[in-house]
Amino acid sequence: MEQLRHWSYLLDQAFRVPGTNLRFGWDPIVGLIPGLGDLSSPIFAGFVLLQAYRLRVPRLVQARMLINAIVDALLGLIPVVGNLADGVWKANTWNMRLLERHARPGTPHSRGDAVFVWGVLAVLALVALLPVVLLVWLVRWIAAHPI
Repeated sequence: MEQLRHWSYLLDQAFRVPGTNLRFGWDPIVGLIPGLGDLSSPIFAGFVLLQAYRLRVPRLVQARMLINAIVDALLGLIPVVGNLADGVWKANTWNMRLLERHARPGTPHSRGDAVFVWGVLAVLALVALLPVVLLVWLVRWIAAHPI
């Protein structure tokens, strides 16, 4: 756990912008390396999730940790914006907090964890249904406006 804490700090909070409380780590810096840079956070997330599994962290909390990591990885795919987002979306720090909070046997997930996971699942369902809704609308529009 100490090693994971240390790496989480290095990736997300190692540096402070002078005169502010804004912190960032090596993640956005390493992210500047094309192709390789965006692998650091997903690899670290894998280690954190493996530790969460070993410590029997509730599955719902593991799902929240996975969603944090996926959002981080998706943001990292966007050139420049992804590097800036790495300074704000601190998935490594959040996942470590979740791991430390729930690593004790018998610690249940919080209501916030459930709301977050179910909210993300609802958004994913809406995104998945959007093409179907658009297709139905397009077919009806074409049927109503024959050439």
